[in-house]
Amino acid sequence: MRAIYIVKHGDADKAFEIREVAKPVLKTGQVLIKVEGFGLNFADIHARQGIYRDAPPLPSLIGYDVCGHVEQIGSDVTELKEGDRVAAFTHFGGYAEYAVADARAATIISDKPNVAEATALLTQYCTAYYCAAVAVHFNEGDKVLIHSAAGGVGMGLMQYAAHKRCEIFAATGSDWKREFLQQAGAINVINTSTEDFVEYIKRATHGEGVDVIFDALGGSYVRRGMKALGAGGRMVCYGMATMNNSTNVFSRVTKLLQFGFYHPGLLMLQGKGIIGVSMLKIALEKPTVLKMCLNNVMQLYEQEVFRPVAFNIYKAEQIATAHKFLEERKSIGKVACAW
Repeated sequence: MRAIYIVKHGDADKAFEIREVAKPVLKTGQVLIKVEGFGLNFADIHARQGIYRDAPPLPSLIGYDVCGHVEQIGSDVTELKEGDRVAAFTHFGGYAEYAVADARAATIISDKPNVAEATALLTQYCTAYYCAAVAVHFNEGDKVLIHSAAGGVGMGLMQYAAHKRCEIFAATGSDWKREFLQQAGAINVINTSTEDFVEYIKRATHGEGVDVIFDALGGSYVRRGMKALGAGGRMVCYGMATMNNSTNVFSRVTKLLQFGFYHPGLLMLQGKGIIGVSMLKIALEKPTVLKMCLNNVMQLYEQEVFRPVAFNIYKAEQIATAHKFLEERKSIGKVACAW
């Protein structure tokens, strides 16, 4: 089979190499999937840059979400059978024509969603659901600030918050994405490249602040975002996109320091909380929680609450171009590659 390896950290044009390798061998409770395509995530960018701690060493075969058909089932697998079309989380190894996944991290899907939609539902929408329905709980009328709202997770968060009848503040970093969000129905849209989102929130809420912030950026956005939270407010951090341009140790440390420092006592006095989310950790260590999220996401998709509305699909051989497109924050929705 063909597999795309990271052979050098750094620039996307020099990082990848397509190799012919043997198919992976199944273990108990796993399924072998003939991959139609795989999704790209910001964790992939960090792995390529050499700043993702959990990524395997070079030469590295990454990839966290795939779409395809079950080729073979391992022992003790009862809910899936050969031929099923599935979307599945993979513990790396997704950038290949065949990939293995824990059967509990795979869900049967119809022929309706394409590769990008299927992997978006799997990763981005499962992340959105976990952040919004498990990590925190919405009440009708809650004020919710969503950074990177035009991204895959951001769109899922917006759709779920709208489903729960929350007041949504959608933040993005460019005018063209702002226009997209307005066309998608967002009323309160903030262009963070030209507007101070903290001041915007204070004005719009008459100083009360928001109830929940979803942050995929990290760095100073977290520190400043704490000022936009009201009493009982919660910040859910699920990404560190501002680290993408950190090319050396000094710049990475600088970005990390920009998060700020928080003492539990101070958080208690202010009535605020910070929650970190890693769906890879959930997939590996809480498979029953992951399965619950998968099932609920697919139900919400069938109910048309979740609607992946934008995506970009590249050929697998265009992996470098796809990485750069995502890294440069040009994308709206899911970026995927198909074999």
